[in-house]
Amino acid sequence: MRRRFGLTPTVLLLIGAVYSLLPVVWVLIAASKSRAELFSSNAFQPGTGLWDNLVELTDHRDGIFWRWTLNTALYAGVGALLSTMVSAISGYTLAKFRFPGRNLIFNLLIGGILVPSVVLAIPQYLLLAKVGLADTYWSVLLPGILHPYSIYLARVYAGAAIPDSMIEAARIDGAGEFRLLNRIALPMMVPGLVTIFLFQFVAIWNNFLLPFIMLADDRKFPLTVGLYTWLATGANQPALYTLVITGALISIIPLIALFLTMQRYWRTDLTSGAVKG
Repeated sequence: MRRRFGLTPTVLLLIGAVYSLLPVVWVLIAASKSRAELFSSNAFQPGTGLWDNLVELTDHRDGIFWRWTLNTALYAGVGALLSTMVSAISGYTLAKFRFPGRNLIFNLLIGGILVPSVVLAIPQYLLLAKVGLADTYWSVLLPGILHPYSIYLARVYAGAAIPDSMIEAARIDGAGEFRLLNRIALPMMVPGLVTIFLFQFVAIWNNFLLPFIMLADDRKFPLTVGLYTWLATGANQPALYTLVITGALISIIPLIALFLTMQRYWRTDLTSGAVKG
């Protein structure tokens, strides 16, 4: 009886894995099909047109797909990095400093987590349009820098990972606040900051509504908006369906590579990087 119940979590995990990976497998197979094979063959039957699809994707509109890829990498990479830096400093400050209004600020952050990003998209557009930043790269980058949930995670992680005694010892030894943050706090927060970076990178990479509202010039589009425009015109140009599927396949490769590359930081001990006295 006990062994049977012990297998239950494994079976549930396998079902969840199949459920999550099945769409990825379909995209991988569908991207290998030619235009005729896509609509005539079995859904999970591999095709023979992957290379032709890649060539056509590269040639379409002078390779605008790759410009969208670079735009997405810029939005996600720079945006996630800036957001992680702001979250690290803010979370460390909220966790280790005592000042008037500290709890109020933290409670406002908790409230900010509950506000859906969809609700903020229109006000953000109106504010950025007012200062002339609409339809610019900044209109997509700036809204993602200050992220309440990332600051909350950084605050919780800093409170758990950085002993107050170590901070006090560094201050007694004459370390300034900037050096303390740079040499002690941030190295100990690396696993948490990697998690924040990955969450933000994936969120910005997959973000659709904000750039869809902010951008009018299709040369500034990220992949999500660019592929959507192709899909929306697919009814009139069925050839674009194969490009959309092939582009979707390529768009998930950087995310997989990023997770495989950075997952080792999640196994790092909480005190990784700390200097022993």
